[in-house]
Amino acid sequence: MNRIEIKGIIPPIITPMHADESINTAELRRQVDRQIENGVHALFCFGTNGEGYILDGREKQLVLETVIEQANGRVPVYAGTGCVSTRETIAQSRMARDAGADVLSIITPSFAAASQQELYDHYRAVAEAVDIPIVLYNIPARTGNALAPETVARLSRIENIVGAKDSSGNWDNMKAYLDGTRGSGFAVLSGNDGLILDCLKNGGRGGVAGCANVYPRTMASIYDCFAAGDLEKAQEYQASIASFRACFKYGNPNTVVKTAVALLGYDVGKCRAPFNQLPEEGVAALRQVLRENAEKGMH
Repeated sequence: MNRIEIKGIIPPIITPMHADESINTAELRRQVDRQIENGVHALFCFGTNGEGYILDGREKQLVLETVIEQANGRVPVYAGTGCVSTRETIAQSRMARDAGADVLSIITPSFAAASQQELYDHYRAVAEAVDIPIVLYNIPARTGNALAPETVARLSRIENIVGAKDSSGNWDNMKAYLDGTRGSGFAVLSGNDGLILDCLKNGGRGGVAGCANVYPRTMASIYDCFAAGDLEKAQEYQASIASFRACFKYGNPNTVVKTAVALLGYDVGKCRAPFNQLPEEGVAALRQVLRENAEKGMH
């Protein structure tokens, strides 16, 4: 198994689309270069911001192969391979492994309620089927299934389950992940952009940051300043994204993020229907925030 250090700011890169909702691979390549040139530490394909929930298997393979080719070894590439069934998750994980992904990020199964033992058995089966590092992905507001801290601690003892991304937005839950795996080398990442610095201060490794699609340099600087020991500057960068994140109240957060990238002048298109609408007041608020942040030098 390849040993990849799980760390830093990892954008769940958006999936650019043409007007007919097909994948815009030329713009995807442009976004890969934009992210890497602005200092991000890895890239994560078809996460929530990459609309992995609405892409079919063929499209996921296209996105992943395009990103891996364009990244060309400059940063590690993560692939979100979690599906509802264990069987399909294993199939998608093998596809990602064969395409050359460095790390898998596996969201919990969704819709049907799962017990903690069922979740444990699910992840253990996938880990046994693919010899590649796996990062667990907890986002119960979207999936309906939460990975309990005790389950994460159990799973951390499986060799190729190397980390967990917590997008619950609940600091106590993330802290329990950190405390339950401390000293084991297990990496905890914040999936909530507002908690990245808190995660780092408590022994975490960074964050999978949707806002990095809009502000890659700013987000990467949270980690870089922390790693350099400049906590004051890291806190300034962390605080600077609050006004943008406040725009999430106007719609689906990944729709807000993709709309913002489009407003910056990139040909990324809209999110795939039906999750592609923001009210006029939301677009106006976004324009104002983007303008104000540009004046501050954020990018």
